[in-house]
Amino acid sequence: MNGNAPSRPERAADTVARHIETLILEGSLRPGVPLLPERELALKLNVSRPTLRDALKSLEERGFLTSKEGKGVKVGQIGATTITDPLIAMLSERSEVADDYLEFRDVVESSAAAMAAQRANEPEIQRIRECVLKIEAAHKANNPIEEADADAEMHIAIYEASHNLVILQIMRALSENLRTDVLHNRRRLFAIPYVRDLLRDQHIAIAQAIIDRKPQAAQSAAHEHLSYLRQASREIREAEEKLEISLRRLESGGLSTSKS
Repeated sequence: MNGNAPSRPERAADTVARHIETLILEGSLRPGVPLLPERELALKLNVSRPTLRDALKSLEERGFLTSKEGKGVKVGQIGATTITDPLIAMLSERSEVADDYLEFRDVVESSAAAMAAQRANEPEIQRIRECVLKIEAAHKANNPIEEADADAEMHIAIYEASHNLVILQIMRALSENLRTDVLHNRRRLFAIPYVRDLLRDQHIAIAQAIIDRKPQAAQSAAHEHLSYLRQASREIREAEEKLEISLRRLESGGLSTSKS
């Protein structure tokens, strides 16, 4: 075969698939977001519906999209199958591994915050500002659930603003798979007034450093936040373990007819 022979032109379906894949990888199309109905999507991409179906089928086979009968096509969770169920179970059930996960987050998010301070564009800066406003509004309304959700949203916004696709996709996959209070202790932490005050201030500090384009300050603020989150989570787990031991002692471990 002649090594200098021109390559075959890309099929229209492959071009469409690559375009949608790029939008997913860069975070423009987020996990769980539904795509336009087939007819509208074909018009939007200026392709025939059979070509579109081929492209969507290819993306679904590779895990970029998911579909259910009568519910249309949605963006899949990239990394959900790569980050396996045994790892997710281990992170959720073993406290010492959960602590390692928070240490990992500290390393990654501190760097991501510094990258965001250097690389974020104006729409991303605006999204971070909006996250802070949501945190402050939920805090003022004494709504710990909404405040915890706004907290999670801000962390995703920082991953996106880092413009590192590996950080974005890995951390998004982990955060989606690990939405358990056992691991994050978010709702428990946000239920404690003085802790909520501190977490709010920490998030504002991270956001302000990114907005002010101060990478070192953003990295330090993120490290301070994750270090505190890790320590507070550890203290909650230790207190719960002590309580469980005390309750077992009162019940003689549930294996005796006598009570302590």
